[in-house]
Formats: sequence, structure tokens, C-alpha cells
Amino acid sequence: MATLTATPDRVGLPGLLRHRAVGKLALLAVAAAVLVPLADAHWASGSWPQALTVDLSKPLTGVSDWIIDNRDSHPLFLYFFGYISNAVVLSVRAVYLVLLAAGWAGVTAAAGLLAWRVAGVRLALGTAAALLACGLLGMWVPTMQTLALMVVAVLVSVVLGVLLGLAAGLSDRTFRALRPVLDTMQVLPAFAYLLPVVLVFGIGVPAAVLATVVYAAPPMARLTALGLRGADHEVLEAVESLGTTARQRLFTARLPLARRELLLGLNQTIMMALSMAVIASVIGAGGLGDRVYQALASVDVGAALAAGLPIVLLAVVLDRVTGAAGEGLRPGGRAGWAYAAAATVAVAVAARLAGGLDWPGSWTVQIAEPVNRAVDWMTAHLYSGVPYVGGTADWAGHFTTWILDPLRAGLQWLPWWSVLLVVAALAWLIGTWRTALTAVLAMAATGVLGVWKPSLDTLSQVLAAVAVTLVLGVATGIAAARSDRFERLLRPVLDVFQTMPQFVYLIPVVALFGVGRAPAAVAAVVYALPAVVRITTQGLRQVDPAALESARSLGASSVQQLRQVQLPLARPALLLAVNQGVVLVLAVVIIGGLVGGGALGYDVVFGLAQGDLATGLVAGAAIVCLGLMLDRVTQPTERRAQKEA
Repeated sequence: MATLTATPDRVGLPGLLRHRAVGKLALLAVAAAVLVPLADAHWASGSWPQALTVDLSKPLTGVSDWIIDNRDSHPLFLYFFGYISNAVVLSVRAVYLVLLAAGWAGVTAAAGLLAWRVAGVRLALGTAAALLACGLLGMWVPTMQTLALMVVAVLVSVVLGVLLGLAAGLSDRTFRALRPVLDTMQVLPAFAYLLPVVLVFGIGVPAAVLATVVYAAPPMARLTALGLRGADHEVLEAVESLGTTARQRLFTARLPLARRELLLGLNQTIMMALSMAVIASVIGAGGLGDRVYQALASVDVGAALAAGLPIVLLAVVLDRVTGAAGEGLRPGGRAGWAYAAAATVAVAVAARLAGGLDWPGSWTVQIAEPVNRAVDWMTAHLYSGVPYVGGTADWAGHFTTWILDPLRAGLQWLPWWSVLLVVAALAWLIGTWRTALTAVLAMAATGVLGVWKPSLDTLSQVLAAVAVTLVLGVATGIAAARSDRFERLLRPVLDVFQTMPQFVYLIPVVALFGVGRAPAAVAAVVYALPAVVRITTQGLRQVDPAALESARSLGASSVQQLRQVQLPLARPALLLAVNQGVVLVLAVVIIGGLVGGGALGYDVVFGLAQGDLATGLVAGAAIVCLGLMLDRVTQPTERRAQKEA
């Protein structure tokens, strides 16, 4: 049978890349040969030297004490932060009261009719069914609390994101200044946003809303700038030739041409705001997230699931509605919207006259008790002692003993300078010397902050979870790329898993695996897997059909086509899948501190729970540095070039 043979032209480029990589490693080895003996002579070669550590506990404690002492008297708090806090509280309360005044029937009708105008009857029925399910689960009031917070946070995020996006899209200098800020904010885990706002605004709704805004505004800003900068130049030149002003060109050409990107930014902002609004329950956001958090704290899986299902339903509905908006509104114009508004008002008034504003208690279905009975059954039959295969607790224990513990011990055993060398080598091989320098400085910052060992503990969990995610994700992505039927069956599952907020993944994990580092890693794998599968599938399906046809004409088998054609040509997509997998895994490993994940996640949770500003902020800063390092180590030069293009 014929086999694929490489032409001389195809041999040259990989050879050049290999020589270039060898040259980089040789330069790094020379630098290490000079610097490592100097470092070894001044500091010990084991863990991070104490002499290079900066103790921030005293200044942070001093800042915390100053804020506490001056919160009720200093003009900065009375006339600036105080006004912001009051405005947020009044806005959320106003939206919440409007939702309550509309009643369950009015809110359901409004949501269904909005979905009908945007995407048609099928999505309208699904939206109404999702809201009714929230009521049936006994979560109508918490759902309205979460929606009220979401409405305010999304509106502020969109306004802020559009303003920043306009500035970056219309000015090259502003774009260059904002790009590294947005890049950094994109890799920050959600937990890292909580402590700074708590420091200023304290525990409560204002801190939750503002943390959500800071977390959700960057995608709106980035996509707005992308849409404006990617507008068709020929259209812009034609509009300019008509003598229009800059403002007229913005509103008549640039913004309409960027409509798809703007709506995609709205979609991403809404999804991130919902995710953050749930996580912000640990700082007093209330609503559904608070119910989940309280249930997890008491290991009440049934109550956590009852509150988690409405979160999933809201996420799916919001994702579908905003996604459909990007395809264009349904015909009917203003008349259709007028009819929808009139129908909503009529339903709300009828419900008020009938005295049915509140969700009827008799219509509530209690699922907590049967779910807890099922969990008890699983604990008794699946948790441990299953013949031959063992139980879920056994799997978690083996994963901890055989993978997490050795990996953590190995990383913490390595001399600190060797860890930095490995980081530099990986970042330089995949990127540039600037990439390597950024990654090394970010990793070294965790040592300077005095949390070198906890950072390596978190890194060990991330590496283990990423390895499992990539094995499962790439294999599943290959199967989906090679089978249209399998991809169609997989698509709705991936859609649901991608829209679920991070917090919700902890519920089934606690039920099946208990608490600890292994369950946190499992939750991270489940959260990151859909993105890896989607990117892998898309990358393999976008391979040039001519290349595959050429391979088939040479008699290559399907395995040979995959190994020698599809995977090499899909390399940029695979590297992007690795990068996204790392960033998403880190986000959930940190949240795993709530279920015994330990390390930096535990420090953040402890700082929030105990009001220990120094511990929480230092851990949050270390998470930022770790996320930045992992992003740079897994971000290829090609991806950065695409961003800059």
C-alpha cells in the first residue's frame, strides 16, 4: 500500500523550526550556566529564598484598618464610594420591585414574548417553560433577586464595555494601551475580583454588582473594538466620500457594520455576568447563588441542585435569546413590539386583579428530599466498595495518591530557579523572548508574595486536570470531527455544559466524590472539557479538503490522514484548545477551595470568610500571576499575531 512521503520543501521548514528551537534552548542554557551559580551562591537552591520575599501583611492590614476606621467619615467614602453604593442598591431594588409587581405571570409573559420577537415560537415556549420551572422548584423569589442584580450589572457592563471599545476601536494608541489590560483581565479567575471590591464596599449587593461589572465588561470592550476595527474599509471610504462627519460615519457605518460583534459581546457579557453573580454570593449577592452556597456549606446536595437547576435554565435561555439576536430580529417592526408590550401589560394586570402575583405555594415541587435520598443511595452503593472497579471515593483517593500528591511533591522539591527555567523554556519555545520574560516574572512574583508552595500546589492541580481534559477533549473532538452524527448528538450536551456557571459544577462533584483536591480537579475537567472539544472539532473540520484528498489519493489510511495531515494542519486550533483549557481549569480549581481544594483557593476563601485582607489579597494576586504565567506559556505566537492583526 502506498504511504505518504514528504517532499524536500516540507522537510525544510520543520528542520528550520527545530534549529530555531535548539538555538533558543542553547541561549537559555548559557544564561542559566551564568546566573544559576550566582543565585546558588547568594540563596539556597531549595524552595523560594526568604530574602526575596516581600511581607505585605503589615501594609495590607494597615490599609484594611484605615478603611474600617474611615468608612463612615472620610469624604472619599461619603461622597464617592457611598454614592456609588447607594445608586447600585437603589437600582437593584427598583428592578426587583418591578419584577415583583409584574408577578410571575407578567414576568413569564414578558420573557416569552421577548424571545418570540427575537427568535420565534420555539424559543419563546422554551423561555416560558424555563421560568415556570424556576417557580415549580420553589425558587421564584431567588430567581427574581438574581435577575434584578443581573439586569443592573449587565447594563453597566455594556455601557462601560461599549465606551472602552469605542475608544479602542477608534484610536490605535488607546487600543495598544487597553489590549494588555484586557488580556490580563481575561485570564483572571472570577475569585480574584471579589476581594478588592469587598475591601472598598464591604459585604453586600454593591460589592457583588461591581465585581460582576469588572468581570463582565472586558468581553464587551474587546468585541466592540474588534467590530469597529474590522469594518469594511471600502464601505467606510464610500461613506467618507459623501462628506459625512466622524460622528455620522460612526452611527451610519461603523456601528451597523459591527452589529454582529456587538451582539456577540452582549451574549458573552450576559453569560459572564450570570456566572459572576452566582460566585459573588460568597460576598452577599443573595439570590440563587446564595442558596447554592449555603447548601454546599451544609453538604445538602438536594437543596443545592434545586437552586442550581434554575441557574442552568437561566443561562441556557439567556444564551439562546442573545445568540438568536445576532441572526436578526423577526419581521413585524414596531407593531410587533407594540403587540408584545400590550400583551405583557394585559397579563400582568390580569394576574394582579386575580391576586396571583406571588408564585402559588401549592405549585411547588420539592426535589431536595428525593435527591438527597438518591445521594445517600449513591454514597452507600457507588461511593465505595463497588466490586472490581471501586467506588467514586476510591477513584478520587487514587487520583490524589497517584497523581496529585506526586506531582505536588515533585514541583515543590524542584529548586526555585529550575522552575523558572522550565517556565522560560516553554514560553520562549512557543512564543517570543517577551513572552518568556513575562511568564518568568509572573511566576517569580508568586515567590516574592510569599506563597511559592501554595502556588505550586495549585499549579499541580491545574496540570493534572489539564492533562485529563486534553486527553478526553482531543479524543472526543477527533471523534466528533470524523462523524457528523456523533457531533449532532454531542452538540446539545456541549451547549448546556458551556452555559452552566462555574459554581454549579461543584454540586454533582460533591455528591459523587465528596470534598478534597481530587473533586476540585474533576469539576475543573468537566468545566473546561466543552471548550476543548469544540475548538478541536472546529480546527480539524477546517483543514483544507484538498490536503485530505491528496493524502487519500496516495493511499493513506484514516489514521495516517489524521496523524500526518489533519493534526499538523490543525496545530493553531489545538494550541488554542490547550490555552483555553488551562485558563478554564485554573478558574474552577480556585473555586475548588470551597470544597476542600486547598492551596490558593483556600486562602482566598479563608480571607473572605474571616475578613483577613492580607491572606486573601496576597492569594488573589498570586492567582493573577499564576494565570498570566499559564496563559503566556500556552499562548503561541500565531495566536498573538492574529489578535494584533
